Amino acid sequence: MASISIFGIGYVGVVAAACLAKDGHKVIAVDVDHGKIDAINAGRSPIVENGLDALVKQGVDAGQLIATADVDFAIAHTDASFVCVGTPSAGDGSVGLGYVTSVCENIGAALAKKDGFHSVIIRSTIVPGSTEGTCIPTLEAASGKVAGADFGVGYYPEFLRESTAIEDYYDPGLIVFGSLDQATSQILHDINAPLDCDIHSVDVRTAEMVKYTSNTWRAVKVTYANEIGNIAKACGLDGQTVMEILCSDTKVNISPYFMRPGFAFGGSCLPKDVRALRHLAGAKDVPAPLLNAVLEANEAQIAKAEKMVAESKAKTVGFVGISFKPGTDDLRESPLAELASRLIKSGVGVEVFDPYVQEAFDQENSTAGRGNDVVPDLAGRIVPELKTLIESSDAIIVGNLYQDTVEMLDEVSATKPMVDLTRLRRDLTTSGSYAGICW
Repeated sequence: MASISIFGIGYVGVVAAACLAKDGHKVIAVDVDHGKIDAINAGRSPIVENGLDALVKQGVDAGQLIATADVDFAIAHTDASFVCVGTPSAGDGSVGLGYVTSVCENIGAALAKKDGFHSVIIRSTIVPGSTEGTCIPTLEAASGKVAGADFGVGYYPEFLRESTAIEDYYDPGLIVFGSLDQATSQILHDINAPLDCDIHSVDVRTAEMVKYTSNTWRAVKVTYANEIGNIAKACGLDGQTVMEILCSDTKVNISPYFMRPGFAFGGSCLPKDVRALRHLAGAKDVPAPLLNAVLEANEAQIAKAEKMVAESKAKTVGFVGISFKPGTDDLRESPLAELASRLIKSGVGVEVFDPYVQEAFDQENSTAGRGNDVVPDLAGRIVPELKTLIESSDAIIVGNLYQDTVEMLDEVSATKPMVDLTRLRRDLTTSGSYAGICW
């Protein structure tokens, strides 16, 4: 079992302290507010949360949990510290790091007096780069020690919901953390090992980003549900019933399929249906800012790809895929076709390798090129062999992922400009001649 000091006896801090103590860890809660300290030492929770009073009392009675204002004492008697102080918005909307910085200064000063190794683990919500850019320099300056060598550093976000915090702690939907050193990583693994949830051990900045992604995604979902509710009400319908039915579909609607960063959406359904629902909202005099933003963001992704191609200075480009998704010859509102059209209008030569679209033309289907109203002479631009396309192009645009093309494209990515809109391999990131649209 670990000995852990928790800095900040607020919502996150006191829940973590009580639960860690229940699990058998020795916990010292640290705060400047003597009212909170006195409450915990008396076996009471300083905040109202279902079941927390009893859990705090249990920890105090068992001698597993105490509270203090003495930073030196807390650091000297624990192996790791959790920083759980607030990060309120600054006046310009940026994250406020004043409390975090102050605590790191105090911890660093105490570390200067400690001979043994100690891990400092940030749990406060901070934007990517804050641990490396603010917390570590502050700790190093105050301690005179080197992060990752003389003391450990980690970032370990929480995903607790008020009123169900204890339940969420023991039945988490997500566990993620990042660390600079193995000792800190091991502490976090050990603390979470009893929980029935996958553990994601990543770099510190990824862990920071996951926390913000989770919170903003929740906000987007609330906003979307409200927008649908407003439109449904204007149509005389029950928006809650609509959303309940939507959420019953875990195969498509509640799935990771559409949550993969990449290129813009297209096809015969999504673009026109977003436009139609937005128009309906307008006709009912219902504001639909999120639906407006969806179309704006989709357009911005196409514009971003166009800019990336322009930056390559290619005079001719080869598209791998032109249909709106792999496995079909459907070009209806394909963002790849729209991108090709824009490049052609700007004077760039465009050729296309797409086995499904080519098959339709080869079979002389009456629907060959179906949905295409933006790429002139599409049939004449089709190149049957990928190798030929690569050889005749200054740059390659990977629009659709076909598994039998990955090996050849992977080899080319190191020598020829490539704009990847789908991602050939997960370990590929923008570097040299290779440019990924979101990675």
